[in-house]
Formats: sequence, structure tokens, C-alpha cells
Amino acid sequence: MTLRWIFGDQLGPHFVSDTDDRLLMIESARVFARRRFHRQKAHLVLSAMRHRAAELGDRVDYVRADTYQQALNGIREPLTVCSPTTYAAEEFVRRQPRIDVLPARGFTTSREDFEEWAGRRGAKRLLMEDFYREARVRLGVLVDGSSPVGGQWNFDHDNRDAPPRAKTLGTPEPWWPEEDEIDEEVRADLDRWEREGQASFVGVDGPRRFAVTRSEALQALKRFIVDRLPDFGPYEDAMLSGDDWMAHSLLSAPLNLGLLDPLEVVDLAEAAYRSGDAPLASVEGFVRQLIGWRDYIWHLYWHFGPDYRRRNKLLAQRKIPSWFTDLDSAGEVEARCLSEVLRGVREHGWVHHIPRLMVLGNYAMQRGWNPVEVTDWFHRSFVDGYDWVMVPNVVGMSQYADGGALATKPYAAGGAYIDKMSDFCGDCRYNPKVRVGEDACPFTAGYWWFLDRNADRLRGNQRIARQLSARNRLSDLAELVTQEQERGSDTP
Repeated sequence: MTLRWIFGDQLGPHFVSDTDDRLLMIESARVFARRRFHRQKAHLVLSAMRHRAAELGDRVDYVRADTYQQALNGIREPLTVCSPTTYAAEEFVRRQPRIDVLPARGFTTSREDFEEWAGRRGAKRLLMEDFYREARVRLGVLVDGSSPVGGQWNFDHDNRDAPPRAKTLGTPEPWWPEEDEIDEEVRADLDRWEREGQASFVGVDGPRRFAVTRSEALQALKRFIVDRLPDFGPYEDAMLSGDDWMAHSLLSAPLNLGLLDPLEVVDLAEAAYRSGDAPLASVEGFVRQLIGWRDYIWHLYWHFGPDYRRRNKLLAQRKIPSWFTDLDSAGEVEARCLSEVLRGVREHGWVHHIPRLMVLGNYAMQRGWNPVEVTDWFHRSFVDGYDWVMVPNVVGMSQYADGGALATKPYAAGGAYIDKMSDFCGDCRYNPKVRVGEDACPFTAGYWWFLDRNADRLRGNQRIARQLSARNRLSDLAELVTQEQERGSDTP
């Protein structure tokens, strides 16, 4: 008899739909003992695994062990497993003598098809937009034949509205799951592990906000399509201090647990456009996140190789400070944007992509924090954070540590951007227009400090040449540099 081993991020039916074999799930205690994960991430993963095991009943062998190897040592049957999502896990399963590794699932483009596409590029950059357009045609998504519906491929310029002058966006709240006895068991175990010193977590406990079962994930998906997708597009880059969720789907967590297949999500979104229930700009922006950015990030993780995580082209070596990593100091942070976003991470283990990129990542890059540490923090602190997600997103997109292999420019911005796209700056003790002095915005000053510190390394990048030139015309540049060097990584 053969066993199908399913990892904790392979929980949907598409990971076992091709087999009637018995199933194996392994809950490894050492995963949580090695590093300080967000409490809600640990809860989410364990709850999802235990719920799946309860659904599968007698068909699954659910083994709780210290390590994967310890669990496998007690198994004599041959196994199959869908290719895992990390280099470490894939290397581990391929070392095992009795495991047949199947192709990866849960993405819309196979690794072989991506490598074929990348090979056709020749010396051209591996641009996400080009990959996305080919995927649209190949999958028949939002196209009429080989042409995009609406006459254009990308509505990004229509999806950058500043937030309304209100405390919230006004969309219905996301659908929330109800906790059950399995969640109670998980919470009790996590409490005990902390009490006994077996694990330590960051962030605060529950309530559980994200789906952990297939039925919950489908419910969350359907409510998003009906209630929130129409408003998603215009405000997908906007931030409001009174609205943590805006019009975002909150589906990244169940997608990355394998509870949803991305194509079924895309099909529902496209159906909403075709029926007139959601505007094209919102639907296209959402679809681009799924079959464009999500798949692109997944494939670049494998394409760039295992050493990509250690790239550090900007030579950023400063240690990430504890006031940032421990998530207990948000109230001490006077920069309101940073304080609000850290609060969101502390309370939910989640904020949407713009706070991640333009507040957290932007600040880390400006301060010159080591990208390896920044990547690790994002991985541990977000409920949807996995190695394949965070390595390309942080090393390539957020920290520009690969020198431009992924992104065409550093995603650095001053306080003016945050002021435009949020309501954070109005009540902040810093002024986004001031770069030197007691009221100097740490993002505005940090932006020019970043450019000055990395001018030689960024020279030749035409997308940032104008800003590099402008820094030389700042009359207070020397004073600004001294100010920011002294401020360093202190709590802003």
C-alpha cells in the first residue's frame, strides 16, 4: 500500500484528488520551537491541519512528532508527495528512499512551463507583466480570443486612488469564521508550549480571522466576490487607520494553505465581471495578483536558486531592532504610519500589500537593515508568509537586495507618498514635508539618506536617475545625512 503525504500547506482536495491511497499528515513540534512565529500564524497552521485530519477521518494517519524524520522512521510503506513549497522541504523529501515526488500543485503555471518561458526571453528581463499576459491567453482568462477584454491588459493606473475622506472605506466587513473545539484545543496547546518553554511567540492571540477549512475558504471567497470585489480595484493601494481590511480579499492565507485553487478563485472573479456585478478594473487587478504576481513570485523562488535569499547588493548590514521585531512597541513609535501598521501586524498577523511594501519594507530599506533578517521577520510575522512567498517579495521587491533582478527600481518613497495614500500623516507628530529638524519625517529624511548612501550602487538605473540627481541640489543634504546616521534604527 502507498501513503500520500500531505504537508500543512497542501490541504485542499486538489492535492489528493488523484489517489485513493491512505494519507499521512505530520505535525512537527520543532517547527515552532526553532523560531518565534506570530501566535496567530501558529494557531492558523495547526488549526488548518487538525481540521483537515478531522475531515479525512480514518483515511489519514495524523502523526505528532518532534521532527518529520522521526515520524517517517516509523513508516514502512512507500509514499508519494506533491512537491513541497520550500527548498529545505524539497531537499528533505528527495533524500528519503521511499518517497515519489510528484509535480507541484496549487499554481496555474507549471515549473516546466515557466522555465520554457524564461528561456525564450533570452537577454530580456523576466517581467511579470509579460508573464501575466501570456498566462491570461493560455488560461483563457479575461480575453476574447487572444485580445484582452476592455481593450487593455492592465488597469493598474485606475487602481491607485487615494482613500476617501472617511474613517473607513465603507465596504461590508469580511466574512469571519467561527472558532470551534479544534481551535480551543490548538489554543490550549500553544498556551502550554509557552508555559513549559517549548515555544515562544510574537503578536497577540486570536480571534481566528482566516479560513482553515475548505468550506470556510469557499464562504470567504464568495462573500468577497459579492461584497468587496467591486471596491477592491480603486483603493487596493490605499490605507486608512480606521480600516485594517479595506476591500481586500483576505484569501492569501487559505490560498497558501492550499485550501483554494487559484483558478477557481479567478473564475468566480471573472464571472462577476461578465455578469456586470464587478467593474473590469477591480477584477483585472485581482486576477493579476493571482495568476500574475502570485505565480510569478512562486516561480522566481525556484528560478533564482537557493542562494538568492542571501543576495545583498546594497550591502545593508544593520541589525533589525527589537522594537520592530517583537511587535510590543507600536505604542512607543511616534511615526503614526509605522505605529498603525505594526499594530495591525501585532493584532492580526496581517496587513495588506501596500503597508508591507511602502511602510514596513520601505522603512527597513531606508535604514539599511540586513535583508536576511528582514525576510525572516516577514516570514514569521505574517499568517500568509511562507519561504517561497517572502524570499522573492522581500529580497527582490521590498529590499532591492538583488540589485534589480526582480524589480526595475527600489521601492523607496518619502512621507509624501504615505500622506497621499493614507490618513496617517494628519495626526502624526512628524511633518511629511520636513526632512531636517525635530519635526522631520523619518520616511522623508530616510528616503534621501537611502539615495545618498547608495548613490554609487544605483547609478545607471534610469528609473531613479532623476531622484539621484535631485539629491545633489538639496542645500541641507549634509545635515540630513548626519541626522539620519545619528537616528539610525532608534524608535522613530
